[in-house]
Amino acid sequence: MRWDDFRRSDNIEDRRGQDDPFTSSRGIGGLPIRGGHLGFGSIILLLLISWFFGINPLALLGLADITDDGRQTQQSFQPRGSAQDQTTQFVAAVLGDTEDRWSEIFAGIGRRYEPTKLVLFSGATPSACGTAQSAMGPFYCPNDRKVYLDTAFFREIEQQLHGCQAGSDSCRFSQAYVIAHEVGHHVQDLLGTLPQARQQQVGANPRASNHIQVLIELQADCFAGVWANHSEQKWKFLDPGDVEAALQTATAIGDDMLQRRAQGYVVPDSFTHGTSAQRSRWFSTGLKQGTVQACDTLAAAQP
Repeated sequence: MRWDDFRRSDNIEDRRGQDDPFTSSRGIGGLPIRGGHLGFGSIILLLLISWFFGINPLALLGLADITDDGRQTQQSFQPRGSAQDQTTQFVAAVLGDTEDRWSEIFAGIGRRYEPTKLVLFSGATPSACGTAQSAMGPFYCPNDRKVYLDTAFFREIEQQLHGCQAGSDSCRFSQAYVIAHEVGHHVQDLLGTLPQARQQQVGANPRASNHIQVLIELQADCFAGVWANHSEQKWKFLDPGDVEAALQTATAIGDDMLQRRAQGYVVPDSFTHGTSAQRSRWFSTGLKQGTVQACDTLAAAQP
């Protein structure tokens, strides 16, 4: 996969390596501060000192750094933070291209695309859908319209795929598929499909609710394929073996494959993302046809 031509998105929040004050359990009634916590009296004292000397109080609370020339650098959640490594650049590039391609697709149907924000984190971070944790894998939160991604998930993909060399471009399209899938949920949100599905799940029994969830996930797979179709037309960015690697990823994270690996047997009624065959088929459908209409999994006779 060649991604140098992709525009880098500014809609990145890099929270990696930051302590999460919302999930910290260091103490009650104080704020976390580099290994300890402060009482309210100490906080008031620091605020008075910061006011008198003109210092950012966050610097005194350990939430900002002061540079050698006295300038203060915030450590809170900022777009495209200080960690400008290759992974950050890759994520920003893929996100930027999804923004450009979906903007074109939405314009074609008389709509305006509103980009999502993507939060990079490590371990755990707060979201409007609860605490995002690495074990949950990447996900889209409709409550704040943000995608949450712990890039450790990319390493899991590298371990699952045969012939995928860690840190190399041989894994990149598989990783791009993961990002495009989550952006696909944002597309569903904008189109109104996701709110309608969530409403249908209210009061439904677990089996019916899971079935609706499967249809939503398969449509996001299809939308990932739609992005790849339009991006390929624009950039010719795919290398031999890229599509096969993405299909292998879709297969590896199918519900039946995951359940068989974890417990040795499959429980179809508990599926929430679709089988390996379904995920591969719908991604392929989006990739080949490249239209939103081709991804109507909710109306398909056989999802």
